[in-house]
Amino acid sequence: MEAHIYYLFIMALPVACIAWTVTKEEIFKEAREFCVDRSKNCNKLVKRKFFYVFTCEYCFSHYVTAILLIVTKFTLIYPDWRGYIIAFFSIVWIANVYMSLYNIIRIDLKKEKIKVAKEESELKND
Repeated sequence: MEAHIYYLFIMALPVACIAWTVTKEEIFKEAREFCVDRSKNCNKLVKRKFFYVFTCEYCFSHYVTAILLIVTKFTLIYPDWRGYIIAFFSIVWIANVYMSLYNIIRIDLKKEKIKVAKEESELKND
């Protein structure tokens, strides 16, 4: 069981990385903007929800986790379908904790950069 817990925390890393990159980073900006537009302006609810998935890191992490479990056949506690369900929700939860921590770190770094830039400009003005 101990090894499964390690695997759980390790498997949540690529889920968090992929979900964050697709839904937040600049490299997918144009695709994300298209999905945001379609999630607001499609005439059918199913289409709006489909495109919304690509704009929400929490929602998208569920799909990434599902693909990861299909590829790896990873289970927790039980070796059957129950183990897949437990692994699914556990990986999603831990991946979202990782993404929340990453977001907090990014905000702190951005605040520091702003403070440093402000101090530098004040020193130049003096």
